[in-house]
Amino acid sequence: MEIKGPRITIRPLLLEDVYLMRDWGFHDSPLLDDYNFPTLSDQGIERWYREKTKRFKNKYYAIFNEEKKLIGYMGIKNIRRIKKESTLGLVFDPNYVSKGYGTETLELFLFYYFTELGMKRMFLEVAEFNRRAYRLYENMGFKKVEYFLDYFFDQDLDLTSPYFVENQSFFVIKGKKIYNYIYKMRLEKEDFFGRIRI
Repeated sequence: MEIKGPRITIRPLLLEDVYLMRDWGFHDSPLLDDYNFPTLSDQGIERWYREKTKRFKNKYYAIFNEEKKLIGYMGIKNIRRIKKESTLGLVFDPNYVSKGYGTETLELFLFYYFTELGMKRMFLEVAEFNRRAYRLYENMGFKKVEYFLDYFFDQDLDLTSPYFVENQSFFVIKGKKIYNYIYKMRLEKEDFFGRIRI
């Protein structure tokens, strides 16, 4: 399976792709550290790859740009074949965000997802402070279905950081615990086909 667009190629994620992620950049904001590819040994990379791809209900894909450079990966997790739905995860090399690759990737993949894979809906979760990602998903036709507080991944976050101060309305501090607001979003097949440009 290979999906090709004007600038993007998507194919199943291979172990050799994961080694290339060690060359990716890092987000400036500590709020996005969870989207940075971790510093891993060769053994750590092999373990990461096995954990991602071993489950029958998960599928992972590599994303390449027009220069055949690996710029991202995506997964559909918790695939429910009878209900024809799953949950999306999408991560890009920080050097390639805000360049239109996210839009093209999702348009291509969701077209494949709803036609070739025969799926009916997709879910995802996005942090409220991650406004760039939220706008992308909203433009694809995803709609908010739930809004909740979740335990923030970095409990040692510097609360004096300008990145946190600028986004503190999206967080709640309870005692010494840090929580952030999350949107759960859903995309129905008919909503996607009502918006796409393909």
